[in-house]
Amino acid sequence: MSKNIKSEEASPNPEYLIKSIAEQGYSLETSLADLMDNSISAKAEKIEVLIDTDSEPFKLFLTDDGIGMTEAELSQNMQFPSHSPEDSRSNSDLGRFGLGMKTASFSQTRKFTVLSKKKGENRYHGRTWDVDFLKTNGWKIIINSDEEVARLMYQYNQLSIGFLKRFDDYEPNTIVIWEGLYKFENYLKKGNRQDALKREITEVTSDYLALVFHRFMEKESNPLKIRINNTIVSPFNPFPEEEKDFRQIEPKQSSFRSDVIKIEGFVLPSRAISESKKGLSKWTTKYRSLMDMEGLYIYRADRIILFGGWNGIVKKAPRLQLARLRVEVGNSIDHLLHLNVAKSQIVVPHELRNAFEDYIGELKIEAEREYYNRGIRKFSGTKAQNHVQLFERIYSNKGSVLEVNNNFPLMKSLQESLNKKQKSQLNLLLRMINTRVNNIRHVHEEKVFLGVEEKDGFNAEELHNNILELLSNGITKEMIREEVIPHLGFKYSSLPENIKSIIE
Repeated sequence: MSKNIKSEEASPNPEYLIKSIAEQGYSLETSLADLMDNSISAKAEKIEVLIDTDSEPFKLFLTDDGIGMTEAELSQNMQFPSHSPEDSRSNSDLGRFGLGMKTASFSQTRKFTVLSKKKGENRYHGRTWDVDFLKTNGWKIIINSDEEVARLMYQYNQLSIGFLKRFDDYEPNTIVIWEGLYKFENYLKKGNRQDALKREITEVTSDYLALVFHRFMEKESNPLKIRINNTIVSPFNPFPEEEKDFRQIEPKQSSFRSDVIKIEGFVLPSRAISESKKGLSKWTTKYRSLMDMEGLYIYRADRIILFGGWNGIVKKAPRLQLARLRVEVGNSIDHLLHLNVAKSQIVVPHELRNAFEDYIGELKIEAEREYYNRGIRKFSGTKAQNHVQLFERIYSNKGSVLEVNNNFPLMKSLQESLNKKQKSQLNLLLRMINTRVNNIRHVHEEKVFLGVEEKDGFNAEELHNNILELLSNGITKEMIREEVIPHLGFKYSSLPENIKSIIE
């Protein structure tokens, strides 16, 4: 049958194909992050990004001290693609398609070179992809001569010395060189090019890398270090769990095909809104707002592949700016999440969407509650100030709770003037006020009476005596059961039997 089938030549135009496959949704920061994935997979401990903006075409160097490549490995890794997305990988491998380095590079430049050597060796080998070369020579990679490699190494060393914060005893084993950044050179006016590129690399890119690779930079042993020109990037963890009022709602996890997905919702304290406006970076990166950082944070093999926004599940809104959802996935289900080449977009599978929607619904309730209660921050000063505040703010797993401040001057003076019986009556009244206030704010939950004495000093004898006092003043048993006990915040079933017996 094959003898009767007609065909014609359909080899792609190399220039057109390169330019088309490069349009995969990359920005400068996501392109550099994709290259750094290869560095991390190669066990790099130090990565640097250097850009010469003094002359055009702009030249960018990204280097790492990972294990490096032999000439044969370099040649293989420069292919389109270098491996199949179905190939088995280690759990820490951040790649997938075998296209990242090429597509990320071509999204920013039309010519790039990779120099590499095995760790401990001296001779670098080089390969270059050049769109202009492809126009006349077809689908071919340039093999760099020793002279060309030496010239590029000299340029790199001069640039590295010229910037501050140089790594001590640093010898790069792989160097990626972008010769020209066409998005800046071709599409911006000459006077704006340098400023735009400097801002992009020092602000946007540094901000992005601090967040995306924060777990690698926070490791206790051999933490990753990233240098961008004169700056060492500091990690930014979007989940500052050391903050006592940064609270988690109950996490959930589910088996999904060959992996386990874990989802954890967190609610920032309402004070994050005012603090972020003052430029404090505990809750936001330097160049992002709370609303920019609201939403999903999907970690794949410890690397954030998606953050900010809700990926179409719900809409962003100011009242949700205190909500963050951490999702942990492995790299064995990339194809099920439809992870794109740029590692910047996923699709939540149908089987998981309902679970995500339900959990986000719970998180929304808690985040909105915290947002709408932010006005009470005026009641909560520092410990040094609390003696002048009538209400103080206490943190619980249900959020912030308001309580009358016993150290408020008038309250303290009143308590000191009362006898033991009167103090007990006042404490009963205060407890009912505190419980009622927080019921209105929907942050109170009923407590079991047993053990409360040890926890907050309210004991069974005092409750028993106060109930007898209420009965002697004409308060009915029914009212005590239905009004007093609930407003004290106790479950009726948990009361001691001697107390139940006098109001039943």
